[in-house]
Amino acid sequence: MVIAVPLAHLAWLGGNLTAHLTDTDAWAPYQPTEALLHPERLWPGVGEVPLLIGTRVIPITVLLALGATAALLWSRHTSNGGGRKKKITGMAKPRDIEPLTAKSITAKARSLRPSLKTAKRIAPEDTGVLLGNLQGTRHEVRMGYEDVAVAIMAPRSGKTTSLAIPSILNAPGPVLLTSNKAAGDAYTATIDARARVGRVWSMDPQQIAHADRRMWWNPLADARTLDGAGRLAGHFLAASVDANQQGDFWSKAGSNILSQLFLAAALDARPITDVMRWLAFPADRTPLDLLRDHDFTAVAAQLKGTVEGPPETRDGIYETARQYAAALLNNEIAAWVTPQSDVPEFRPADFVTSTDTLYLLSKDGGGGASALIAACADSVMRAATAQAERAGGRLDPPMLAILDEAANVCKISDLPDLYSHLGSRGIIPITILQSYRQGQKVWGDAGMDAMWSASTIKVIGAGIDDPDFADKLSRLIGDHDVETTSTSHSESGRSTSVSMRQERILPADAIRALPKGTALCFATGLRAAMLDLRPWYAEPGAEELSTASVRASRAITTRAIAKAAPRGDDYGPAA
Repeated sequence: MVIAVPLAHLAWLGGNLTAHLTDTDAWAPYQPTEALLHPERLWPGVGEVPLLIGTRVIPITVLLALGATAALLWSRHTSNGGGRKKKITGMAKPRDIEPLTAKSITAKARSLRPSLKTAKRIAPEDTGVLLGNLQGTRHEVRMGYEDVAVAIMAPRSGKTTSLAIPSILNAPGPVLLTSNKAAGDAYTATIDARARVGRVWSMDPQQIAHADRRMWWNPLADARTLDGAGRLAGHFLAASVDANQQGDFWSKAGSNILSQLFLAAALDARPITDVMRWLAFPADRTPLDLLRDHDFTAVAAQLKGTVEGPPETRDGIYETARQYAAALLNNEIAAWVTPQSDVPEFRPADFVTSTDTLYLLSKDGGGGASALIAACADSVMRAATAQAERAGGRLDPPMLAILDEAANVCKISDLPDLYSHLGSRGIIPITILQSYRQGQKVWGDAGMDAMWSASTIKVIGAGIDDPDFADKLSRLIGDHDVETTSTSHSESGRSTSVSMRQERILPADAIRALPKGTALCFATGLRAAMLDLRPWYAEPGAEELSTASVRASRAITTRAIAKAAPRGDDYGPAA
């Protein structure tokens, strides 16, 4: 139809013009089909050859010329941006990433989730996390619910709008989100929607969202063993000291003292704030007695050795530990992690079997506050692992852990090691970083390399300014053959030769210049793909979500203004 309809009209027009120029027949009535199939009936007086030229040759030539012109204009339009992204030769085609497309990812979901095995139809959000569309196509690319991901995306490159928010909105099970922002971010965009599918828990010790405290969490619940106490102390260490400084004497000694005191407090069901009192008075024998009463005599001996050691060494160790746990001196922060009678306790073991949502908010450089955020996230993931083992190996539905700004507010020291088995338990972490070097600062070179290698999905967005990392990505994408034509002139005439050469599919400078709205996707065992991201505000239902986000952001502003307003007893009667 695309060819026949315009060709018929051109034949009718060409036949009439031919009849007019040859002055043989009158202008024929509008009958394009007849003009194409039986022109001699409309113009019986025109000769066979002129009629053939007018109704066949000229229309076909005009149609080919129009098609070639349109193709040329479209090629120029797409190559210079033209409102669309340029498609890159050599990147993955649909068949190259078939395991991440709809048919395969749905079949994989049936095998991973027992609850879906007998379902006649499976919703796309139940099959995996949407990463975007393969560039220039409608093929959706999803990571399955056994994948673990690292996303490296600069600020304002779509990490929240295109990855975090859509993942949270479509998650079939419990969701954990860490963030350092509230207004206008994933918190406000998703809180209303998630409240409709389960309970919303918000831990906001530094009042980023200025919300009332409606929960408390006991960090010592997992510290009743030496390993658990050591992990808790490790979060305070990681929040205060970079990875390359955690091995020195004072850091390790301060962490050891914290773990011993956390263990003593946990064994006697005391609040974590008692640890600060023991740190202030090293001579207090209460923790020693508690450890001995619960048969931790070796730990008690170690603690006693530190307390009764040289005063200079003891005071230095205790001062280091005090600095790590200093945030617990803040009553507003401590209230979130000490028993409260007026608000419910958040229990990770219950959370991982629900469809609830946990928002963990902390400011950058929050010190001990970010340590509590990391400790809570770690506790939830370990509770999910334990539940998966009880459920036969995997959580169903899976739990999604969006660790946004992980290098600032969620420094879990052994997160790279956890990546090796979380996916197989139905726990899907997506660690979002602003740069590769940011991860190296937190986990060290070896730790970040381990996380990168263990991640089955790697998403790279716009804003990669590290030349070494950009070159590494370019080498991972690989080379392709490029045809080169050369022409030479000699006395015998002109000769042309064609040769092939290898060229980077995507050089480092092109990776640095990735336009916003696109991302590279590296999946284990598959060719690198270029994706068109799909921000939440361009999806169906965006208007309702936008309204809810604005409403939630205004509520945060109202609460912040109310807290900042001067009190009447301080400044006289309020206006």
